[in-house]
Amino acid sequence: MPQLRIALAQVNATVGDLEGNASLVVEWTRKAREGGAHLVVFPEMVLTGYPVEDLAIRTSFARASASALEALASSLNEAGLGDIAAYVGYLEHDSVGPRNAAAVLHGGRVVARQSKHHLPNYGVFDERRYFKPGSSLDIVRINGVEVGMVICEDLWQDGGPITALGDAGVDLVVSPNASPYERKKDDQRLPLVVRRAAEAGAPLAYCNLVGGQDELVFDGDSLIVGADGHLIGRAPQFVEHLMFVDFDLPGDGSYEQGQIGEFYVRRVFLSDAIPAYEPLPAPRVFEPLSDEAEVWHALVTGLRDYVHKNGFRSVVLGLSGGIDSAVVAALAVDALGADSVYGVSMPSTYSSEHSRSDASDMAQRTGLHFTTEPIGDMVSTYVGQLALTGLAEENIQARCRGMLLMALSNQHGHLVLATGNKSELAVGYSTIYGDAVGGYAPIKDVLKTLVWDLARWRNAEAEKRGETPPIPENSITKPPSAELRPGQVDTDSLPDYEILDDLLDDYVEGDKGYDDLLAAGHEPELVDRVLRMVDKAEYKRRQYPPGTKISNKAFGRDRRLPITNGWREG
Repeated sequence: MPQLRIALAQVNATVGDLEGNASLVVEWTRKAREGGAHLVVFPEMVLTGYPVEDLAIRTSFARASASALEALASSLNEAGLGDIAAYVGYLEHDSVGPRNAAAVLHGGRVVARQSKHHLPNYGVFDERRYFKPGSSLDIVRINGVEVGMVICEDLWQDGGPITALGDAGVDLVVSPNASPYERKKDDQRLPLVVRRAAEAGAPLAYCNLVGGQDELVFDGDSLIVGADGHLIGRAPQFVEHLMFVDFDLPGDGSYEQGQIGEFYVRRVFLSDAIPAYEPLPAPRVFEPLSDEAEVWHALVTGLRDYVHKNGFRSVVLGLSGGIDSAVVAALAVDALGADSVYGVSMPSTYSSEHSRSDASDMAQRTGLHFTTEPIGDMVSTYVGQLALTGLAEENIQARCRGMLLMALSNQHGHLVLATGNKSELAVGYSTIYGDAVGGYAPIKDVLKTLVWDLARWRNAEAEKRGETPPIPENSITKPPSAELRPGQVDTDSLPDYEILDDLLDDYVEGDKGYDDLLAAGHEPELVDRVLRMVDKAEYKRRQYPPGTKISNKAFGRDRRLPITNGWREG
């Protein structure tokens, strides 16, 4: 019969909102207690939000985090929740410096503290810039069960705390995480948790953050696996969720404390074994989403949280009738509701009739607000006064559209959404102060071919539910065009997107050099041309708005190259 019920609180915290995050912990601890849990685990740095970036080195914020933790312990006790052990991530600051830490709150006190040992310094992570590593482990005895803890990267790296916990002896390991989403992340996550449970010789409960923070989005997907590697429970992706599980664990082994390898292991006593009780049914194992569904939910979550957490009530975007603006509009409607989305058609002399009608069709399908603001007169003024021709004339159209959207933003308080995709950004196929304007770029990390895949998937999902597909079929099937000159299509200046995206995947995300690209089968002339375009466009990408990261290497946080750069492949 079981003697320990745990709850994993997969919640959505906001960076810097100490008061709001503390209230979140109280709310979900109450839900855990109502469900009979003896222990509740929250994600990494839930009290401060994650990542806090340079807030970590601001002394005033560190002091506020420490005070908030002590106050939270008291608040939980005053709310009648002092008998449940709450594992809460926070920012610690001691005589050595800032630390990414987690504490155990019980009976109105902070009864245990532990700092992250492995500090990631790759991809989107910069933790060695901010934190000092920990070298102690607090193992807490709860209901006669010895519970150890590892924090996020301590689980992802070989050795370290997991090895020490296995040597010291534990009955259960809990792991608070803030592991950002990227495509197919679960293919790595579950096998990793299984391996670490085996190394510790104990079940492992992995609790991950959910929600958006600037470019990052966290998918949840919290897991519980047994010591033998079997999957006990899995939480759904991209939603807040509370997962319960009952454990029947030995709790009678030979356990060590003191110095074990590079760690000082301390034992903290909270409670002895309790009488057995009636167990809950086994937790549900939610199936991972399909690739397109996972990406769509990531983009919706990232956009929704960016808008709401930054205090915006509505968004505005240019509706051109093309695939990119249609997908961004559909994402915005799913994220915010149609009443908070404003689409503007801004036809010029070169805009086709189907572009205008496709934009109108998109608005009717989704119910978003729709207006038409022709830019012909504005463009004529610039062209006539400055005698613009060629590329200058083309770009002034995009800049008039950008200026119009920003004016509407200033007038009505909308957040402007940029609609460019990763393929266009990679090769510089965007206009600074034109289609590149905005406060957020939802498909910034989505290659063009994936944009089409997402559109088809979203329409198919609508049909399954008996709803109107949000994206006009013509927007999906017609050749893409910026329509800045008569008869223009993207392939006038770019390779076919299937070929281009394959090369960009190898060069941008795979970081392959010239010889490796040729070995991968790409044509030398195409490699020369595309790499030149990508390298020359770095300055444009630096000025593009933030957007949700879904790949293993997004522009900005992941891929950071110098603008002034004399190195060329080939």
